Amino acid sequence: MTDEPIKIDTGLVELDVTVIDQNNIPVFNLNKDNFTVYENKIKQPIESVGREEVPISYGVVIDASGSMRSKLDEVSSATVSLLRQMRPDDEGFVAQFKYETELIQGFTRDRRKLEKAIGDVSTGGGTALLDAIITTADYATKKAKLRRKALIIISDGLDRNSAMREKQVIDAIKESDVQVYLIGLVDEEDATSMSGGNPYKNYPFNQAKNLLTRLADESGGRAFFPKDVSEVNSIVSQISKDLRTQYIIRYYPTEINRNGTYRAVRVDINTKDNRRLVARTRQGYFARPEKESEKESEKSPNK
Repeated sequence: MTDEPIKIDTGLVELDVTVIDQNNIPVFNLNKDNFTVYENKIKQPIESVGREEVPISYGVVIDASGSMRSKLDEVSSATVSLLRQMRPDDEGFVAQFKYETELIQGFTRDRRKLEKAIGDVSTGGGTALLDAIITTADYATKKAKLRRKALIIISDGLDRNSAMREKQVIDAIKESDVQVYLIGLVDEEDATSMSGGNPYKNYPFNQAKNLLTRLADESGGRAFFPKDVSEVNSIVSQISKDLRTQYIIRYYPTEINRNGTYRAVRVDINTKDNRRLVARTRQGYFARPEKESEKESEKSPNK
């Protein structure tokens, strides 16, 4: 992992946006007039809005700590199902994490190699989830060949072994342009047993759940907390659909000074029938100077 920040070209901002209704069902029939974009609370002139079936660079990141042993078969089956939905132009990688994060298969378009990598996941050890998020997001940002990038991270435990802390992970998510989808498999019954049977002592679990939700929201992704591992298959299918059916909003910022500051982004939805719709997208980006971005790109080490 490197400490060098990821650079984003702010000449044209492209936002991948998922729109859902109050029943969490994707909405596909919107046009440019239905969207309003704010950057640092200032309304932006939208260049274009469209729904495009673009290829995706994504990583499957599996918690391989010892407590995942009983869940691994179901998780492996679900992720293989996800891989079989790959399009010819997509690329993917597979990683596992315990105390450390291990890249099992780097980016490839060869689905067979990715499926084999899922079979090579082996359990044992602790859980360093936050470290894994930073490491794999960094890898995806630097090595992906495609603009739309996503991580699908599956974990069943509270993070007890990460060296990184919340602010560092939030900052890393802000720096990257990777959508993070998190599937947390710890249910309320597990959390209660971890707290000695007292449901009012589940604060670490609730804090972790809130943190994972914030991380996913910051990136424009989403966090899921199924009550049973059998739900993972339907969740990964939903994630695949989300990634395929997003809108792309393009705009040139009214603030043309690329001074390296973080710019908060918000997308609002307006419809004549006043439906309550929610737009999910990344919550901001760093406006790096163009020349600085080029230099940093040249300095980025190959792995």
